[in-house]
Amino acid sequence: MLRPLAVLELDDASAKSLGVSLVYLRFAGMGLAVFITGSIVSVVGIIGFIGLAAPNIVRMAGARRLGQRVLWSMLLGAVLLATTDLLLQNVTGVLPMLIPTGAVTGALGAPLLMWLIPRLKLQGNRAPQPAAVLANRHPAPGRLATRLAIGLLLATGLGLLLGQGVNGWYWLSPDNWSVMQWRMPRVVAAAASGLMLAVAGTLLQRLSANPMASPEVLGISGGCAIALILGIFLLPAPTSGMLVGVGTLGAFATLLILVALNRRSGFVPERLLLTGVAVSALFDAVRSVMLAGGDPRGQQVIARLAGSTYYVDLTSALVVGTLAALLTLCTLPLTRWLDILPLGAPTTLALGVALNRARLVLLLLVALLTACATLVVGPLSFVGLLAPHMARLLGLTRARQHLLGAALVGMLLMVLADWVGRQMIFPYEIPAGLVASLIGGAYFMWGLRRL
Repeated sequence: MLRPLAVLELDDASAKSLGVSLVYLRFAGMGLAVFITGSIVSVVGIIGFIGLAAPNIVRMAGARRLGQRVLWSMLLGAVLLATTDLLLQNVTGVLPMLIPTGAVTGALGAPLLMWLIPRLKLQGNRAPQPAAVLANRHPAPGRLATRLAIGLLLATGLGLLLGQGVNGWYWLSPDNWSVMQWRMPRVVAAAASGLMLAVAGTLLQRLSANPMASPEVLGISGGCAIALILGIFLLPAPTSGMLVGVGTLGAFATLLILVALNRRSGFVPERLLLTGVAVSALFDAVRSVMLAGGDPRGQQVIARLAGSTYYVDLTSALVVGTLAALLTLCTLPLTRWLDILPLGAPTTLALGVALNRARLVLLLLVALLTACATLVVGPLSFVGLLAPHMARLLGLTRARQHLLGAALVGMLLMVLADWVGRQMIFPYEIPAGLVASLIGGAYFMWGLRRL
């Protein structure tokens, strides 16, 4: 397969002119890769970053032809993984817990990816495909927003007034009004986190012109989660306030890493997302290492990282609700940038927008929104990816309308996810983040089937 696969480095038209069936070739190559990966995972578990690091290292070392890259990356990957595993076998006798080799390869691979990012040749200033900008516009966006707002009010009433008790389902009445002190903070926190993640996802997707961009991919939530894990394990008796402070420091440290690695390139969106992937991989590695020892505090980590509103009190809910409203209002003056940036760097500069400053300001807003949501309910998945998509599918394409629609959809999804998680297997609970991920995963499988 080496000769036909080498043709794939050309564009599709050139490959077809050379007699290559792109559909069958890609299917065969993907099938082979899936078989190899499945064989590895079934025997030794998940191994991170070897498949990313080895080919890039041999390419930078001078292997240009595909056959050379395959051969030397195979040998280098074997050396990297065997060396890591042998070192861990010697270290495990000293440490009180078993450290998984797969987690360590991720921890080593994340800095390697950060080192590779400035050296990658990315065309981040090209204009996006038309599909990333254009869509069918809704004829009456105001009426659609009103319907979404009514749906949000109904979902809020459902979350506050309907629930299960010892005797089954019941509507809240003056006799059991005290239950509101537990329900109100959770509904407010769910709505606020959904609002912030939806707005952050919309900003990031329009900034990068990438429909798959989402807040968790940027790495801010991963950096915040790393700090929370370290705070739980290293601080003697961490309080909620201490964990919030530690998480804030972790989020800002991640933001500094993003700025430092991407400032010289002008905050090219592809480099930003790759840096976030590296930080997220480091977060996964730290989580795996911390949970591998069987420490009882690992249950607290799992509960916080699952995306639950269980730990939110009324004061925290009001604070995060206020922050969500203020940060969302800060995005409204930037809607002109959000309309122009998806058109590409040349058009943006021609229209008088300071590209680097616009990208940096939007990146700071995304980081603040993601960090605030993560500190309250944990690193949620799919809400920041799903809400902007649904708003766009509903026909809200202009930046201001897109932001408003995504915000309403995000709040609606999170309030419903929190209520479903509380009621589905009562008296036990499913965290709202997991319910949102189930909904989001099902939606994207359905959406990809339609493409």
